[in-house]
Parts: sequence; C-alpha cells; structure tokens
Amino acid sequence: MSAITTLAVGIISAALVNNVVLSRFLGLCPFLGVSRKTSTAVGMGTAVIAVITVSSCITYFINVYILGEKYSYLRTIVFILIIAGLVQSVEIILKKKMPSLYKSLGVYLPLITTNCSVLGVAIDSANNGYGFAETMIYSVGTAIGFLIAIVIMSGIRERIEDNDVPEAFKGMPIVLVTAGLMAIAFVGFSGTM
Repeated sequence: MSAITTLAVGIISAALVNNVVLSRFLGLCPFLGVSRKTSTAVGMGTAVIAVITVSSCITYFINVYILGEKYSYLRTIVFILIIAGLVQSVEIILKKKMPSLYKSLGVYLPLITTNCSVLGVAIDSANNGYGFAETMIYSVGTAIGFLIAIVIMSGIRERIEDNDVPEAFKGMPIVLVTAGLMAIAFVGFSGTM
C-alpha cells in the first residue's frame, strides 16, 4: 500500500467506520447541544479539529518523552491539563477574531475541555502505542468524523424544525431518535474497511 493510500484509509476509517460520536458515543454533549444551526456546528467542528489535532501532537510528545511507562498513571491528568490549556487558547482567539462565533458557541466552547472525544483520542493513541504519524492520522480522522456527524445532525435538525413532529417527540426526543438513526446508518460503513 502506498503512503497516500494508507493515509486515506486511516482517515476514512477514523472518520466514518469508527466515528467517535456515532459508534463510540464520545462527545455527545456538544454534538447534541451545538447542532441546532449548521453555521454553529461548523464552527464547533472546526474548533474541535484544531483542539484534537494540536492536543494529540502535544500529548504524544509528552507521553513518549516525559511520562513514558514509568509515569503512565499520570496520563489522564496531564492530558486533561493540556487540553484545558488549548481550549482556553482557542477561546481567547475566537473571542478576539470571531466574536459572533464565540457568542453562538456560548457555554459549549469551554465544554470542549471536557469533551471526552478529545481526551479519548489522546488516551487511545497512547494506549495503542501509536507512533507520531499514526497518532496524527487517527486524531485528524476522528476530528473530521466529529465535524461530519455534527454538520449532518445540524442539517437534519434545521429540517425538523419546519416539520410537524408529534408532541411527545418535540425537542430532545426527536433529536435522540435522529442520532440513533444516524448511528445505525454509520454502521453501514463498517463493511467498507
């Protein structure tokens, strides 16, 4: 397999086959909370791509060169601190450069700190012993998968608002049913890899 094919397969596998939201159910809070409008969902997905990619890069080097096997019990705490610092940086940048997106993301932007998909990628990479290239492919693919899932959900939610939904399903129940149907649809990708 050529390097480009390996890269494409790794990213597609992480984004579609093993989608962090729809097959592993990580990162559901921002997925359900910020997916009301597509523009906000794209902003959140882009912020998550930046945080996952940069945090995976930093946590890889800290895990390999500082923690190693001797201090592996500190991984979770150190990874959370790194992610929190990165989210604060993203928040400051968005507040200065894109105030409208910053306001529309609201409380969900700081929640990237506790978004378990960001931490999950860092811990998975460390636990699976991925090298730097594998870590970056996995993190970018996972982040793209989060973006795909949240944008699809936001598009569906925008359409649902214009439809006549039974009273019992209005609000979050129809969103959860939609998320479940999306998860079932993404299971279809498991036969492709």
